[in-house]
Amino acid sequence: MVPKAEIHCHIEGAASPALVQTQAQIYGVDVSGIVQDGRFVWDDFTGFLQCYDRAAALFRTAEDYALLAETYLTELAQSGCIYSEIFISTDHARMIGLSERDYIDGLAQGMTEAKRKTGIEARMIATGLRHEGPASVLRAATHIAENPHPLVTGFGMGGDERLYHPKDLAPGFDVAREAGLGITTHAGEFAGPESVRASLTHLKPSRIGHGVRSIEDPELVQELAEKQIVLECCPGSNIALSVYDSFEQHPFLALRAAGVPVTLNSDDPPHFHTSLEREYDIGAQDFGLSDAELRDITRTAIEAAFVDETTRAQLLRRLG
Repeated sequence: MVPKAEIHCHIEGAASPALVQTQAQIYGVDVSGIVQDGRFVWDDFTGFLQCYDRAAALFRTAEDYALLAETYLTELAQSGCIYSEIFISTDHARMIGLSERDYIDGLAQGMTEAKRKTGIEARMIATGLRHEGPASVLRAATHIAENPHPLVTGFGMGGDERLYHPKDLAPGFDVAREAGLGITTHAGEFAGPESVRASLTHLKPSRIGHGVRSIEDPELVQELAEKQIVLECCPGSNIALSVYDSFEQHPFLALRAAGVPVTLNSDDPPHFHTSLEREYDIGAQDFGLSDAELRDITRTAIEAAFVDETTRAQLLRRLG
């Protein structure tokens, strides 16, 4: 089994249908409209967002989040994953009436328990909500900067890339960078290569979430390769959301061949009927990558991970 690493997964979106149904029973909520035959169901991107929000709303306490993190990370470890980074949203916590501290502490408890049981290493990437605007991104970054946690090591941004220009969102990223957090941001998924270029200019990330539409701009591809900007690629997600119609059309191999560092990630795995294990299977079966090449992709993820150098060296030793 090839050791795996994941650096792009939204923790609320990682809740399995079975876990969501269990939470629904606890809170007396009917989820038959979003879970059928053990699978999440939705028709389009809007439907996915509604499904995501309804499932996420069933995690309401620190204990719920500890269970979610422990469950997901334990499943990852069982598939050979040695490292995981999860996107979290303190704005989401605040919106559901859970304090930012309880939210993060609950997740940290689950991460610690999963590590105790399986050895999997994990970190959190705090995110701003792009659709809530620049003030929301700045607020999220400021909270993390002023309330540091050893397992929160990065800052990024989710939401619709087509909203707000990166220059308007830069103040929050400046705060996060000055606090020593690793920087990533979603770009080049539904928005074109211009969103990647603007993010590089104004947000100065070392990684880009998705970034696959960079392939439409050869000069941008060259820049990504020269600067070794890591792309957090999520092929299964891209196909599920019709960014591309097939894996044959997906630019993963073309980006890799051009020298751009690429990784494999699951995004919101059960919603897209995928998993990190399936993403590596896609790498092998649809992209034709060898075990050695998949191991190199894991190495890329670990080298790009938002961890201290001692932890990175330990992970690289485990990778072999």
